[in-house]
Amino acid sequence: MASTLQAVSLPATAGRDTGDRRPALLILPALIVLAVFFLYPLVSMAISAFTDPTPGFGNFSWFFGEPQNLKVLGRTFTTGLWVTVIALVVSYPYAYAMTIAGPRVRAVLTLLVLVPFWTSLMVRTFAWVILLQDTGVINGALQAIGLGPFDLIRTQTGVVIGMVQLLMPFMVLPLYAVMSGIDRRLLTAAGSLGAHPIKAFVKVYLPLSLPGVSAGCLTVFISALGFYVTPALLGSPTDALISQQIFTQVNGLLKWGRGGAMGVVLLGLTLAMIALLALTLRRTGRKVTG
Repeated sequence: MASTLQAVSLPATAGRDTGDRRPALLILPALIVLAVFFLYPLVSMAISAFTDPTPGFGNFSWFFGEPQNLKVLGRTFTTGLWVTVIALVVSYPYAYAMTIAGPRVRAVLTLLVLVPFWTSLMVRTFAWVILLQDTGVINGALQAIGLGPFDLIRTQTGVVIGMVQLLMPFMVLPLYAVMSGIDRRLLTAAGSLGAHPIKAFVKVYLPLSLPGVSAGCLTVFISALGFYVTPALLGSPTDALISQQIFTQVNGLLKWGRGGAMGVVLLGLTLAMIALLALTLRRTGRKVTG
């Protein structure tokens, strides 16, 4: 009897194994594309950092031995942090409004988030050049109410403003995806138990939205670290970020090893911060759930 059951179950198991391989085959072309256009350049950059012009750690010694390089690295992470924080502060209420709005208003709010994806990054950055210049719309409006003009173009402030607007969709969409799955009856239940609406929001709704916050912050922060066009057009050469320095080393000075070393350092620090954030979120999630 046992042998009969085993014989009957074998074809079904084999069928399931064959079916389980199909998703892997479907994603194989995407993996090949990523390997060719992402993994290969990354490995080439790392190799050049250790071999060009001579094998060893000379490029890394140069990077950490130059105070200017460390200053640029710190400025890059500071700018990325500011962009992430401001984008979160602006995007959180926007995403929340999308969850409580009616169908028509929600469609309009969603469209406003998606429209930037249909426009070139270069075009949007040039638009900010026009808006932020001394005779631009923003300074004109500020002067009309008795403020300004302010130096917004060729400053870190202008860079942060432009990057926040460009990266805001990457913060709004993860937030909305998580918030739309939160049962709003939880807030009603908390209120019925005597909790103030603000306290109920902070104690109930905010912890449940943390996965969206972490996903949005991570996406925006990593993207901000590698931004090149916006800092180059809106910022000053004296306040360059590390992406601009890498471009100068590779394309301007033809020092591929130094550019590769800067890229490896940036990648290593970024991965370390991702690991730290993941650990922090895991501990936060345990506190919320337990």
